[in-house]
Amino acid sequence: MTDFKKILKDGNIYFFDGGYGTLLMQRGLPPGMSPELFGLKQPEVVGGVHEDYRKAGATILTTNTFGGTSHKLGLDADAYELNREMCRLAKKSAAGHAYVAASVGPTGLFVKPLGEMTFREMVDCFKEQIRGCVDGGADLILGETHFDLAEARAVVVAAREVCDLPVGISMTFEQGRTLTGTTPLVFVDTVQNMGVDLVATNCSAGPEQILDVVQAMLPRLSTPLYVAANAGLPELDKDGNTVFRLSPEAFAEQSRRFAELGAKFIGGCCGTGPDHIRALVTACEGLQWKRPEPTSPARVVLTSRAESVPLGLEHPAAIIGERINPTGKKNLTAELQEGRFDTAIQFAQEQLALGAPILDVNVGAPMVDEVDLLPRLVTSLVERFTCPLCLDSPNVEAVKAALDAYPGSALVNSISGEPGRMAEMGPLCRDYGAPFILLPLEGRKLPVRAKDRLAIIERLVAEAEALGIPRRLIVVDGLALTVSSKPEAAKATLETIRYCTETLGLATTLGLSNISFGLPARELLNSTFLALCLGAGMTSFIGNPASSRLRETMGAAEVLLHRDPQAGRYIASFSDWQPSGSGAAPATGAPVAGLPAPPADDPEELFVGVITGCREAIVSRVEAALERGADPFALVNGLMIPAIMIVGEKYERKEYFLPQLLLSAETMQKAFERLKPLLEKDGVQDKPTVVMATVEGDIHDIGKNIVCLMLRNHGFNVVDLGKDVAATTIVDAAEEHRAGLIGLSALMTTTMVRMEDTVKLVAERGLATKVIIGGAVVTDSFCQAIGAHGFSTDAVEAVKLANRLIR
Repeated sequence: MTDFKKILKDGNIYFFDGGYGTLLMQRGLPPGMSPELFGLKQPEVVGGVHEDYRKAGATILTTNTFGGTSHKLGLDADAYELNREMCRLAKKSAAGHAYVAASVGPTGLFVKPLGEMTFREMVDCFKEQIRGCVDGGADLILGETHFDLAEARAVVVAAREVCDLPVGISMTFEQGRTLTGTTPLVFVDTVQNMGVDLVATNCSAGPEQILDVVQAMLPRLSTPLYVAANAGLPELDKDGNTVFRLSPEAFAEQSRRFAELGAKFIGGCCGTGPDHIRALVTACEGLQWKRPEPTSPARVVLTSRAESVPLGLEHPAAIIGERINPTGKKNLTAELQEGRFDTAIQFAQEQLALGAPILDVNVGAPMVDEVDLLPRLVTSLVERFTCPLCLDSPNVEAVKAALDAYPGSALVNSISGEPGRMAEMGPLCRDYGAPFILLPLEGRKLPVRAKDRLAIIERLVAEAEALGIPRRLIVVDGLALTVSSKPEAAKATLETIRYCTETLGLATTLGLSNISFGLPARELLNSTFLALCLGAGMTSFIGNPASSRLRETMGAAEVLLHRDPQAGRYIASFSDWQPSGSGAAPATGAPVAGLPAPPADDPEELFVGVITGCREAIVSRVEAALERGADPFALVNGLMIPAIMIVGEKYERKEYFLPQLLLSAETMQKAFERLKPLLEKDGVQDKPTVVMATVEGDIHDIGKNIVCLMLRNHGFNVVDLGKDVAATTIVDAAEEHRAGLIGLSALMTTTMVRMEDTVKLVAERGLATKVIIGGAVVTDSFCQAIGAHGFSTDAVEAVKLANRLIR
């Protein structure tokens, strides 16, 4: 067959297979057994499913390795051998008429700070699986159904470190975001930076619902797209089995729309079978693939887990907040030397409140180990804020460690013309999808003239492209040299920016304040130079967002340069403008924009501390409040619980995402643990008890664990039974602990049916205990069909439901 990389460029549309779980259960897979281990024991069954899909017209078969990591299989299984054998089986079934995509699903674990695994541990876990897939003959590595961007990135990094096969990555979205807050466009921006060969979305919904996800990807999509929808949403039939009602013909007709929007690959997910794929192939006859044209292109895109910041003439110029840098800052330096981040976090809050969309992060102080400290500060910022970061360090190992800790496409500052620098740093940025600032410096002599700078830039760009680094990862520093000693330097900078913009097609940036060093009225020079640079095409700059003069100049210049349609941003920012000076940063300790003021009786800001996730400082704030004679009950009921409720509201409004929700929940838990002995001593009333479990046969417990944490923070006594728990064990625990509520979790359609076992057993024993359910596949109709008392889509809703049912 033609090499898979070649078909990525042709004009044809290709078809993946459909779902496997339901078909395997129909052919003998026991409830609760791993499909992968079942495949080892009965390969002829799995091979039969592969062959049925191939005969139905599928040109790509996915392997029975979705849960093939050692974390999913268990320590007794040989992950390498299983993946090798399942790929060999698919290859045999393909019989030279179909390609084989090695399925790499989630581990069920989170990377720090959301979980306990390091990024490198996650990469190594996937490498073990992918080695087996490669040796088994896979044509493509396909990460499927991922819900966290950090884990999706780990699949790509692992694949690149193991082999040179094409790599595709697919994420699943609900209500426009993944579980951890990533939008379809942020996902596309991030993995395209990593150079994946295939971008995909699968599962979670039927074709009509997943259409919104596809359309959200299109503004910057330039990579071949694969879409695999479910056959509608799951329901229960009269026998209590999970079914998907969408017929093959309806599925095919609705999925044809994906091809019309530019998808090159189409397939099916949960509830689909060979008949769905056969109908899909028929429905798409005569269609040819045409690569979609991005409607909102950018020269460079920086991302976090939840946000994208595009750089280009079609987008707003971005200020990169410069204040997290110890140079000239004694307090920040002292804290970094002690391993503390209070001032750094405060600087981040202030700069974000002033509109900086990107934060520069530099820990280069004397007696600081950057390799240790930079990734630690990055982790601390990532769990608090959603903006992209700029990693500012000359230390390659520190940058690598920080990239491991960062869940998106960070900007690396910088790569210069120093001998060997591009060869050392370039491949790292390429493999991690991290754009970098290209600094036109060689040796000790500063290039004052524009032609000298451009010669360095063109040489470095050529060197980068020879290393396989695309221009979408390059941001050129125009190089601001002080005009007090080099009067012609500003003109050279403008020429450099204009040439990079118009001739090289590159994004540009600048360390703005260097231009005015040694001169009076520096803000006047800086702001005027900013306007000139924007006119030359500059797309970002490193500066202090606390300068109102800079903000005003940027706002006005963008209107005049037609980079602010209908002056929308300008009007929103300056409709009540009054002449002012350069402005100053708010004082340390100023309230964070968008947060309610703390109650008058909260001098130590416990209330704000919980909302903003001041985990490291919260216990000292509790101690200070107690020393002032505060009542422990008043601290919990009057401050902490109202604060965590506001966190929940922010989560529901999508102002906070899972990292911020967890940080605030952990902060409250630490405060509560300090107060717990005092509450018990004073005779606190018994708390209502909830028994939580993931149902039998299901080993996914991320969602359940988050619900447990939130319930505890809201004053519930939680008995967590873990995962893969039988109904009898769950109900026995409810009786033993006199629980008023049972919470059940399931991620898979094959295991969600076990929820009904618990509901029936509660009724058989005549218990008054109520049962609530949750999980990605659970719906209201399913909840009603099994007789549960309610279902929730996330942890915040689960807490509300628990309060409503038993309080």
